[in-house]
Amino acid sequence: MSHQRVAVRCPSCSPGAETAHEVLNRGGQATVRCGECGHVHKSTLEEETTVERRVIVSQDGESIEARIDVPPDETLAAGDEFLVETAEAILTVRITSIESVDGARLEAADATDVRTLWTRAVGNVSVNLTLHPKDGRYDETESVRIRVPGDEEFVVGRTHKYGDEEFEVERILVRDDASGYDREGYDFAGDTVLAKDVKRLYARNEDARTRAWSGW
Repeated sequence: MSHQRVAVRCPSCSPGAETAHEVLNRGGQATVRCGECGHVHKSTLEEETTVERRVIVSQDGESIEARIDVPPDETLAAGDEFLVETAEAILTVRITSIESVDGARLEAADATDVRTLWTRAVGNVSVNLTLHPKDGRYDETESVRIRVPGDEEFVVGRTHKYGDEEFEVERILVRDDASGYDREGYDFAGDTVLAKDVKRLYARNEDARTRAWSGW
C-alpha cells in the first residue's frame, strides 16, 4: 500500500515552507518522511474531512470519468451504490470493481487505499430482451433492448409493456454484480428482479403486430 502524501514543513531542508511528505505513521504526532531530503520527523497533521477519488462510469457501452469526495476512513465495496456528478448528468451508479493505489483489484477497501472505482449506471438501464412468438415457437426469436428505470420490477408470469413492446416474462437471468439473489436464473411465477439487476429477460411476445421473426 502506498503511503498518504501531505504538505508540511521539513525542519531539515524547508523550515519556512511546506513540502511533500509521506505519512509513515499516524496517531498523536504523525511520523512523516520528507520527499525532498528523506528526513524522517514528527509533525502535527490536520485531519482531512474527505479525499477525492476517480470514478469510471459505464453506461450503454460508453465510459465516463468523474470524481467523488468521500471520508478517508469510509469502506467502499463492490455492490455499493451512490450518486456521482458527471459533465452530462447526476447518475446513480453501482461499484463493480475497486482498483487500489498499488494496482490490485479488490472487493472492498478504505477510501485512502483506493485509486479508481469502476462502476456502472443503474438509475436508468438498458435491458436485453429475447422475445419468442405468442404461439409458443421457440425456434424463432427476436432480440431487442428496452430502456427502463433501474428500480423497475420485472415479474415472471406478468405482462409488461414499454413503448411498442408488450410481453409476458418467462425467465430472468441475473447479473453477476447483483446482490440479494440466491441463484442466477428465475423462472417461477412471481419471481421478481429489479431492472438494474437483469442480465437478460426471456419473454413471450404479446403484441398483435406482425413481426419479422428470425432464427436465434
